[in-house]
Amino acid sequence: MKTICLYFQLHQPFRFRRYRFFDIGNDSYYYDDYSNETILRKVADNCYLPANKVLLEAIKKHKGKFKVAFSLSGIALEQFELYAPEVIDSFKELAQTGDVEFLSETYSHSLAALKDKALFEQQIKKHDELIQKYFNQTPKVFRNTELIYSDEIGAFIHDLGFNGMLTEGAKHILGWKSPNFIYTNAIHPRLKILLRNYKLSDDISFRFSNAAWSEYPLTATKFVNWIKATDTNEEVVNLFMDYETFGEHQKKETGIFAFLSDLPDKVLKSGEIQFKTPSETIKLLQPVSPVHVPNPISWADEERDLSAWMGNELQQEAFDKLYALKDRVAQCTEDELLKDWEYLQISDHFYYMCTKFFSDGEVHKYFNPYDSPYEAFINYMNVLADFTLRLNRTVPESVLEQQIALLQKKINDKDSKIKMLETIVKKSTAKKKISTKNKIVKKSNTKTRKK
Repeated sequence: MKTICLYFQLHQPFRFRRYRFFDIGNDSYYYDDYSNETILRKVADNCYLPANKVLLEAIKKHKGKFKVAFSLSGIALEQFELYAPEVIDSFKELAQTGDVEFLSETYSHSLAALKDKALFEQQIKKHDELIQKYFNQTPKVFRNTELIYSDEIGAFIHDLGFNGMLTEGAKHILGWKSPNFIYTNAIHPRLKILLRNYKLSDDISFRFSNAAWSEYPLTATKFVNWIKATDTNEEVVNLFMDYETFGEHQKKETGIFAFLSDLPDKVLKSGEIQFKTPSETIKLLQPVSPVHVPNPISWADEERDLSAWMGNELQQEAFDKLYALKDRVAQCTEDELLKDWEYLQISDHFYYMCTKFFSDGEVHKYFNPYDSPYEAFINYMNVLADFTLRLNRTVPESVLEQQIALLQKKINDKDSKIKMLETIVKKSTAKKKISTKNKIVKKSNTKTRKK
């Protein structure tokens, strides 16, 4: 019997406001609260809440036979807390069914895996603590930001104690092999690897509403027949996609929710296919071979590499400048700075700087707050410049900066003392005026009584 492993990624970034050069050093609040709340509420109403309702109904209807998995970034969960707490409640309801698995990932949906293992591990632990807090699950399968994976990253994930990891079934790493099997990490064979079937996943994610597509319209029956038609030896079809596919990328009017509701029925009625979570899948099936990935891959764009975030000089400059600060941030204890550090690492900031304008251009425009990659770069570097100034005051890098920080502290202390003294003087002056006024009134009353 073939297995379907159905997994959804869910993430929304904290977007920066237009941060000008003259804001540097003068205003250290970087966020566009209006856009963040408006977009989160819109996606919650169009996608998260109605899609969760459809999944919950299907899970209850099929009583343990329909299962799904999610990875929710810590940043997304923070936004739910702020703008749509009912979304967290709906995920808790899904978790309580026992048929939904929550995967591990980086808290900030960051690219830390490419730069620093200690930071990478720190973000994973912080994310998993949040999953435990909300859903009472300890993740055992890992999904890196945008399915970024390499042999080295997989080996590190194995050392952290995970049983499995998800990534892209990219053609250039598989060659003639099929993604419809379980593989292992090339360095540590105990780590099982689930490879995304990008053809079938993208049929739903990108082509579902395309009237020019030769297979339009896509129905659940047709889709199930495609899965049944795969090679009889193939064991698992990994359908990995953005959760925003349902109701946001593919609007409700396209029939996407009807498709999502109908799919479990058609799959289970076939009698030839079952649903399993990633953890269940890697326990159920045996791997066929290692998969060799010497250079990092992802599920982004046609290249399935890192070019969506690191493909031009703008992105590389911003990336290097950011992570050059990591050792000093590790010495920082200020909560506000540490929170801004997490938000600066969100991979979307680098994605906005992408200069691809061909087949993948439209994808990069989605929810992009900037008119051009260059505007995104300038805005980000302005924010980073202000953050660096604040970090210099807290954790000076050089002797000169230490002296400047010391002088700045003295100035701040003196300013505080002056303000305190000014307040005392004002209070004293006010009391004196009241006292003088009372004396005048009293004297006047005495004269009146004498008369």
